[in-house]
Amino acid sequence: MPRLAVIEAIEIETKTEKTFSLRLPDDDPGMVFSPGQFAEFSVIGAGEAPFGLCSSPKERHVFQTTVRRYASGAVTVPLHRLQVGDYVGVRGPMGNGFPLGENLGRDIVIIAGGLGLPTLRSAIFFMLDNRDDYGQVVLLYGARTPEDRLYKEDLQDWWDSPYMECHQTVDVADDYWPGYVGYVPELLDRVELDPPRTTVLMCGPGVMIRPVVSRLVEMDVGQDQMYINMEAHMKCGVGKCGHCLIGDKYVCLDGPVFRYDEVEEMQAFQNAI
Repeated sequence: MPRLAVIEAIEIETKTEKTFSLRLPDDDPGMVFSPGQFAEFSVIGAGEAPFGLCSSPKERHVFQTTVRRYASGAVTVPLHRLQVGDYVGVRGPMGNGFPLGENLGRDIVIIAGGLGLPTLRSAIFFMLDNRDDYGQVVLLYGARTPEDRLYKEDLQDWWDSPYMECHQTVDVADDYWPGYVGYVPELLDRVELDPPRTTVLMCGPGVMIRPVVSRLVEMDVGQDQMYINMEAHMKCGVGKCGHCLIGDKYVCLDGPVFRYDEVEEMQAFQNAI
């Protein structure tokens, strides 16, 4: 059954995205999750849908999710209408997370496009909270325009931080954008990698992922060193609708995080049947 969480704050990220800060009661065990996992959020009278968790895992009773409003979204539209003090139902966490515990001491490259940043934001917070456990930490992030970027204050903090590298790009700049204009794969040319000790965490549209993977392979990073969150494929989040079935696996039940060589096998299996 869903637990009720109260909306403590709402941050408007872009014209279509909001970040909701939610609090569970003090007597609740809290949202104990790993970066990459998701939860089911429900609006009374509207329905339920899966969304990624984007806050630091060390905060258990207050957690965040970033939601894009779609014009015909049965859940996203009423969720965006809610105000501070309203309640939503929460079930979770669900799915698996990024294998951060298995990659201690390694360099971590985080690659995100558009709405792919939220689940990776949680991973960044986790690594900064445990900074001595990892080598180089690098973020490569791209959005359509400067205004379409999520977490603008966080991005500035990460840009200024001595504990990580942060590289951003936009497809189309405005008159005030001081940064790079281009596509995310091009940002890899601005980073020095040690391929044998590099682990890559990714989330973003397929049009970004495919050339990113090709460029990483050219840089001698193996597909078994890359992990991708495929939560964008999910619809119900509980294995009932079949929307996220790829090959012989459900993204919501078997993921949403997969090693990229596993994704290649899933897609090859699907194309062969």
